[in-house]
Amino acid sequence: MSRASRYFIPMGLVLVLAAVVSRTGAHASDKTAAIPAPAVDAQLAPGELQTAVFSGGCFWGVQAVFQHVKGVKSATSGYTGGAASTAHYEIVSTGETGHAESVEVKYDPSKVTYGQLLRVFFSVAHDPTELNRQGPDEGTQYRSMISYTNEEQKKIAQAYIAQLEGAKVFSGKIVTEVVPLKAFYAAEGYHQDYAELHPNNPYIAINDAPKVTHLKQQLPELYRDR
Repeated sequence: MSRASRYFIPMGLVLVLAAVVSRTGAHASDKTAAIPAPAVDAQLAPGELQTAVFSGGCFWGVQAVFQHVKGVKSATSGYTGGAASTAHYEIVSTGETGHAESVEVKYDPSKVTYGQLLRVFFSVAHDPTELNRQGPDEGTQYRSMISYTNEEQKKIAQAYIAQLEGAKVFSGKIVTEVVPLKAFYAAEGYHQDYAELHPNNPYIAINDAPKVTHLKQQLPELYRDR
C-alpha cells in the first residue's frame, strides 16, 4: 500500500486488518512484552525541558505514540536531514531531499529519561529492521533514524542498539541510523495531531492506532491518556 492509497481502503477491510495488526504487533519481535529497558541511560533529574528527535516512518503514528508518554510535554511532526528550502511535504515525499519524516519530542527529564523514550521508539513506535520503509510506506523519507542533540544521547542510543542486537531481540538486523541533529523543521499544520483528529481514517486505524494500544499494554508505567 502506497502513501497515496491511505484513504481508499474499504471500511469493512479496515476492521479486519486493524484486528490483525492489533494481534500481530508492529514488527517481528515478541509483542507479548516490551523490549528490555536500556542498560545505559540518563538518571531522572530536575532540569529544563530536553529535546529528542525520532524518525520511524509516517510521522502521524510516531507523534501519536509520544503524545501518550508520561513526561512528554509536546511532540511535533516535521522533517530533518535536509535543507530548510526543501522541508515541505510535497517535496519531501519525492524521497530526494535527504529529509526524513520526524517527530521532535520535548520532555521533562525529571519524569522520563532519554533511554525510556528510546524504549518506546523501538518497542511500539516503529520497526527498526525495515530499511528505507515502514509498513506500507517506502522511500528514504521513512527511514529509521535517531537524531541526537548531545553526546550523552548519542552514547545512550548507540549502547541501546548494541544491547538489543546482542540480545537478538529482533529477527532482523537493526538498521536505525544514529546521527547528529542539524535542524528540525515543523511540518505543515494539517499534519499536526493528525492521528488524534482523524481516528477513523483507514490508514490511522490500521497503522497508527494499534501503536498507542501497544504502548498502553506493554509499557503501562510510561503511558498516559491525553
